[in-house]
Amino acid sequence: MSENDLATLAIGCGLKVHKALGPGLLENAYLECLVYELKKLGLRVEKQKAIPLIYDGVKLEVGYRADLIVEERLIIELKVVEELNDVHLAQVLTYLKLAKCKLGLLMNFNTLLFRDGVRRVIW
Repeated sequence: MSENDLATLAIGCGLKVHKALGPGLLENAYLECLVYELKKLGLRVEKQKAIPLIYDGVKLEVGYRADLIVEERLIIELKVVEELNDVHLAQVLTYLKLAKCKLGLLMNFNTLLFRDGVRRVIW
């Protein structure tokens, strides 16, 4: 399954969660529900996975954690904010670079329409 196929499935799961819960909850509520939906599809999902920084050949644990990594190829970062900004985008780009993944999704669940809170991020 390609990264794009995984992203399509993840967006569908995110939409399902958003329709059921609506905006206004804590990020962790959306995260757990999204994990549940993705696993129902038979996908491997890792949550709050540490992403090390390799510097000068040394692996450093500096506190980077991706909200979700699906099938070791798609990073999903969840937010519950008024609006997404450049810092959120930079965070996902950093995770993609460090994890050597090509595609990420930035999902903001604090929107009236879910599609308005989803951004594809390509490294």
